[in-house]
Amino acid sequence: MEKRIKALYIITIIAILAFLTMQVYWLYGRYEYSLSEYEISGYKEIVQTVTEVNQARNDSSDSTRGPRTFQSSYNINNDTDNAGKTRITATIISQKYYAHELLGIKGTRPLTEEEKRRVARMVLENEALAETRKLSYDVSNAPSDAAVWGAFKNADAEFLSPLRAEYMDSILTAKGLDSDVDLIVTDSMKWTPTVIRHASALHPTAVISVPYSELEKKSIVVSYHLPVAKIFHDMLGSLIIVILLSIFLIVCLILQFATILKLSRLDKMRNSFITTMIHELKRPISTLKMCVSGLENEKMMSNRDIKREMLSETRIALDNLSAYFSKLRDITFNNVEQIPLNLQNVNLYDLFDAVTSAINPPADKKVVINNRIDQEIEVSADRSHLYNIVNNLIENAVKYSGPEVEINASALQSDGTVELHISDTGNGIPSGDIKHIFKRFYRGKASVGEQPGMGLGLTYVKLLIDAHGGEISVESKEGEGTCFIIKLPQ
Repeated sequence: MEKRIKALYIITIIAILAFLTMQVYWLYGRYEYSLSEYEISGYKEIVQTVTEVNQARNDSSDSTRGPRTFQSSYNINNDTDNAGKTRITATIISQKYYAHELLGIKGTRPLTEEEKRRVARMVLENEALAETRKLSYDVSNAPSDAAVWGAFKNADAEFLSPLRAEYMDSILTAKGLDSDVDLIVTDSMKWTPTVIRHASALHPTAVISVPYSELEKKSIVVSYHLPVAKIFHDMLGSLIIVILLSIFLIVCLILQFATILKLSRLDKMRNSFITTMIHELKRPISTLKMCVSGLENEKMMSNRDIKREMLSETRIALDNLSAYFSKLRDITFNNVEQIPLNLQNVNLYDLFDAVTSAINPPADKKVVINNRIDQEIEVSADRSHLYNIVNNLIENAVKYSGPEVEINASALQSDGTVELHISDTGNGIPSGDIKHIFKRFYRGKASVGEQPGMGLGLTYVKLLIDAHGGEISVESKEGEGTCFIIKLPQ
C-alpha cells in the first residue's frame, strides 16, 4: 500500500508539473501570437507611413522661397551585350527653381505669362540658376518596369525634400509606435520592405527596413519595440482565468491526494488498533480462562491462599477488561458533554496514594514515586475518572522510561483552580510528537514497536479533563523527562 501511495504521490507531482508546463506553454504561445500580430500591424503601419511621407515630399514647397517650379524626365533603356546579357539602365533628369526668387518678386502671387516666359529663358540661358540633377542607374535587378517608375517618383521626392530621421521618428511616435529610426545607404538596390522578427521574448524588437529612394540605395531602418505592457494588458483576462483554473485544479489534485493519504493512514491506524486491541484483551482473557480452569481443581480450591490469589487475579483481569471497555465507550462519545460525571470533593493526596498503591512496576525496573501534594487540597471531580487520568499518566511514566524512573506529584491551588503537576525522569517526548500525543490512535515513533498500546491513553485523559472543564498541557525534553500539567476548576 505504501508503495502505491508513493507512486501516486510521484504521479500527482508529475501531473501538476505537466499541467503547469502546458499552461505556461499555452500562455507563451498566446504571447508570441500577440507579438506577431503587433509585429505585422507595425510593419504595415511603417510601410504605409513611408509611402505617405514620400507622397507628401513630392507635393511640398519651401514657403520662404515662394512657389517652386519642378520638372523631371525619365528614361529606361534595355541594352544587350555580346554575351546576350540584358542590362537595364534608368535615367532621370530633374530640375527645380524658384521663379519668384529669380524675378525678385516678393509674395506668392501667380506669375503672368510674360513672367513665366522670361524666367524660362533665364534658366535656359544660365543652367546655374536652376538646381539640376541627371543620373543613370543600373536597374537590372528590378522586379518590374512598374517598380522602376515608382522608384523615379521616390527619387524625385528625395531630390525635392531630403528625408530626415528626426522627422520620421516624430511621425511614428505620433502614431504610437515606440521605435528608433536610422537612414542608411545599402550596398545594392532594395525594392521591397523587409522585416527581421523579434529574437527576444522579454525585450521584443522587430527591425523593419523600407527603401524610400530605391535608385539611390537609400532605406529607412526602424527598430520597432513591441508593446509588451499592452500585450499583457490585452492578455490580462485570459491570464487571470488560467491562473485561477490552474490553482483550482492543483488544489483539487492536492486535496485528492491528501484524502487518499488520510484514508491510507486511517486504514493503517485501524489495523494497528485492531491488532493492539486483540493483544491487550488477550492478557485478561487468558488470565480469566486460567482462573476458571482452576475452579475445577478441588485440590487447588481447598487451599485458601491459592483460592484467594485466583480470585484476586480474576478481579484484576475483570477490572482491566472493564477499564478497557469504559475507555472505548468514552472515546466514542461525539462530545465531552455526553460523558456522565458524578461530581464530588476528591482529596488529591489520597487519590494519588490510591493510584500508586495499585501500580505494579516491572521487577527489572526501579520506580520511585513521590507524593508531594498538600493533604488539604481537594477538587470537585468525578473520582473514578480522575483516578483513571492519574493512573494513565503514571503508567505511561513507568512504561516509557529506562531502568530507573522517579515520578513526582505536586499541586497548586489559586483563584478557583487546582493545578496538578505529574513529572517523571523518563525518556521524554520528541518535539515532533508533542503536538500529536492527544490525537486518537497516535503513537510516537519512539513508542511504536517497543511497548504495547492502542494510542488511546492520552486521548482518553484529555477527553476526561475536557469533560471536567479543565485543561492539560505538557512540557518535555527528550532524554530528560516529561511533566504533565492538569488544570481543573475547584
